[in-house]
Amino acid sequence: MRRVRPAASLVLLALVAAAVPARAGSTPAAPRHVRATATGTTIVVRWTRPAHRGLRIRLTVAGRTVRAKAGATSLRIAHLHAGRTYTLLVRACGPRRCSAARRLRVHVASASGSGGGGNTTAGTHQPGSTTPGTGTPTLPGDGPQIAGCPIFPADNPWNQDISHAPVDPRSDTWLSGLTGNLHPDFGSGQYGDYGIPFTVVPAGQPMVPIAFGQPDDEDDPGPYPIPADARIEGGAASTGDRHVLVLQQGSCILYELDNAAPVAGGPSWTADFGAKFDLRSNALRPAGWTSADAAGLPILAGLARADEANAGAIDHALRFTVQHTQRGYVYPARHFASHSSDPSLPPMGMRVRLKASFDTSGYHGQALAILNALKTYGMILADNGSNWYISGTPDPAWSDDDLDQLKRVPGTAFEVVDAGTVTTG
Repeated sequence: MRRVRPAASLVLLALVAAAVPARAGSTPAAPRHVRATATGTTIVVRWTRPAHRGLRIRLTVAGRTVRAKAGATSLRIAHLHAGRTYTLLVRACGPRRCSAARRLRVHVASASGSGGGGNTTAGTHQPGSTTPGTGTPTLPGDGPQIAGCPIFPADNPWNQDISHAPVDPRSDTWLSGLTGNLHPDFGSGQYGDYGIPFTVVPAGQPMVPIAFGQPDDEDDPGPYPIPADARIEGGAASTGDRHVLVLQQGSCILYELDNAAPVAGGPSWTADFGAKFDLRSNALRPAGWTSADAAGLPILAGLARADEANAGAIDHALRFTVQHTQRGYVYPARHFASHSSDPSLPPMGMRVRLKASFDTSGYHGQALAILNALKTYGMILADNGSNWYISGTPDPAWSDDDLDQLKRVPGTAFEVVDAGTVTTG
């Protein structure tokens, strides 16, 4: 099966200050006069305007953050890989908002050609513009993290920059029936318990039995380290999907259950399906296997989180649903959930990207962070549900008014990136 391969660049997000401090509710101007120089295996990013102490200046390297000192005009990124070309996204961030990004591409020379002054690239691209060419994978281990665990390696499909991936020739066909606009299926909790929560447990969390209600030939058998008070999607009284996601520290194993419920009077749980994922590995489920998600994918990797959005950058793809799918799937999905053989319907695993031409200048805050992620990492179709519903965690740190901006984005603003061969049932 032909796959969408990881892009060939490491995306580095540099948050650089403008000369004039931004008001709390204003969007800072995009940084200017930004340059990046490669010497050996180190890239130095420099800007001419001094950092104002009222702005938070930091450089995010595929999920890891380095802060610049007040007044600094440079940041250094060391121990990169010789022979690779890196893409840097440079933004200025105020207390609440970030500017549009400028892109720089820097080549780190091989050992035989790394002498001298290195390669220098000026930040001359306009905010929101794209840089031609394909990138390289991000550095292993530098992907998103939760509680000290990577959310899969940096070169995992969920963490892949697809901003330059080719458009799939079936894009118009697969998207033609997907009416409606984006919809955040998560929020602060003010208007209901929306979103898919997760629970972090310590390495020594006791293991408990799991009784699977569906045929268990595709389940990863228990026991699982699920505490009695693990958070359930929709709450304890929910009649919905009742997903339970548990990340165990130390082992960095992710345990996910569907239609889960604790057994009264005992430490065990019941569930329809269960799957385990080693967050340090790119291993997929066996072909044809489901998981707690219809597409056989991990759920946690695709959730929008308020802490990421508030930091100004979401460095991974998001999970979304559509109403009707075909009896087929594409990489990285492993399972379908449909009886329809209509090839015009989207397959599970289909990855869409917000078009580079979509104007995000009228958006701000958390919504803008999500839209920037949808241009860089896109979203992966993981389940049947309402069209264009994006998944995220419930969190009081979400601003529901802010997230409502996403409802102005039409489905026609998206395109399907190269999906490869559809595996059909």
